Parts: sequence; structure tokens; C-alpha cells
Amino acid sequence: MRVAMAQISSTDDPSENLVTLRAATQDAASRGARLVVFPEATMCRFGVPLKPVAEDLDGPWARAVSEVAASAGVTVVAGMFTPSDDGRVFNTVLVAHPDGSRQGYDKLHLYDAFGFQESKTVAAGSEPLTFEVDGVTVGVATCYDIRFPALFTNLARRGAQIVVVPTSWGAGPGKIHQWKVLATARALDSTTFVVAVGQALPPDEAVAGSGAPTGIGHSQITDPFGTVVAAYPERVGVDVHDLDLALVEKARKQLAVLANERELPAGGAVSSKVAPTGERLRESDDRGRNP
Repeated sequence: MRVAMAQISSTDDPSENLVTLRAATQDAASRGARLVVFPEATMCRFGVPLKPVAEDLDGPWARAVSEVAASAGVTVVAGMFTPSDDGRVFNTVLVAHPDGSRQGYDKLHLYDAFGFQESKTVAAGSEPLTFEVDGVTVGVATCYDIRFPALFTNLARRGAQIVVVPTSWGAGPGKIHQWKVLATARALDSTTFVVAVGQALPPDEAVAGSGAPTGIGHSQITDPFGTVVAAYPERVGVDVHDLDLALVEKARKQLAVLANERELPAGGAVSSKVAPTGERLRESDDRGRNP
């Protein structure tokens, strides 16, 4: 499958961002892409009130993205915000298919970390999502979700061969390294291609230094064996990449982590065992340490 990563830098104007999305999609489609992946918050960047811009999946912004997808004949994945009944919004990934249909994934794991509290304004989703492109099953995760391996293995067990991860990563010490490691680890956990597409580093230094997770760039595609097959710098860029999906089946036979995984008891406690050295481990020392 030919996939495009559209590493853009969203503004706080949904109309302006739609123009950017249209141009990037047309560019990617002209180079043979079948799936075009944009970052989280493509509709509107973080660091501004999100409730005023939130729209349903049948609202004008999502409909316009569907029109772009249909016109280009590709599937478009892009982050947006939809209303929640409790007055907050959902951090939603829109999947716009070339036949005009739409699906949405509401981010499961909220970014209440590193001094940011997404849950103040964003409600958590409740269901994973997969969709198909040319008969290939694709799973969806969003940004902070990448720190939770179980979501990725769940998507793989639902048939996903590719997992797309629209992201607007927060800046900070060690964060680029963490992002790269996590994208690689999740591909190994799930034996899928992980297509992790981030917001570019904002050109406006005030926005970049606002404390909101407005992006650092470094989009990355990792194959099921953990090999990085595409990596971007921090600035805006759109490119297409061919994914050899035969590697998924090969990894699931050779690496076989999905087949070999065992369910742990509730609470993660493991009974006393004999260590490789012959010394018996205390149960209190063994908890949570089973690799």
C-alpha cells in the first residue's frame, strides 16, 4: 500500500487548515497514495479554546474533508474535535473514505501528563476503531495512546496490519527520543506498520513555546520488525511511502508475540518462581516484572 504522511502545522483557523489539507491530499493522490494521514488537531491547533470549533461528523468541516477525499479518490485521516454531551469536546480522528462515508475515533487515553490536563476540556472515547483501505485493515490511535501497548495489540487482533497515529506531540526534554522509541515499540508489540504522523514544529515561536502540545515534527513509519522505514525532520513536509504488507505476515510467524502472549492474573501478581540462578524470588519482588 502506498501511504502519505502529511506533517503540517495547523493554525487556529479551521478554514485555513482545510485549504492546507486539500492541497496536501491532492499532492499525495497525484503520487499514487491510497491513504493520506494528517496529524491530530488538523482542524485546529491546541492552545486555544476548542469548544467553539467543535463540530459533529456531519458538520461542514468533516463534510468538506469528505469532499476532498472523494475528489482525490483516497482515504483521508485527520484530527478534529467533536462535541461531547457534558460540555467538553472529543478529540476525534476523522476517517473520510473516497465513497463519501465517514467514521470517527474518539481518543481513549487523555493527555493528563507533563503538566498538561487534556481531560479538563476533552472527554475520553470508549471504543477502538479499525477501517479498510483496498481490503487492508487499518487501526487508529491518537498521540498519547501510543504509550499504551494494549490498544495496539487489540487493534492487531481485530485484523489491523497498519496502525495510524495522528499526533500533536508536546515539546520538552527527552520527548523526541520518547516519541521515536514508542513508535518503534508499538510496531514491535503489535507486529503492524505504525504510521505515526505528527504536527510539525510551529513556525511561530510563541505558539511553539506556549506549553500546549502543538507539535515537534519527526513523523515516522516503523515496520513490524521495528525497522524505521521513513522519518521526517521537524518542519512541514508531505511524502509518500510504499508499505510491504507481506512483512506483517512474516513478522507474525517469526516474531509471534501475538500468538505467544499470555494473560496475566488480575492485578499483575505472579506467584513465587525459581529464578534462573536457582534463588527463589519473593512474590513481593516479582510483581509487575514479568517481561
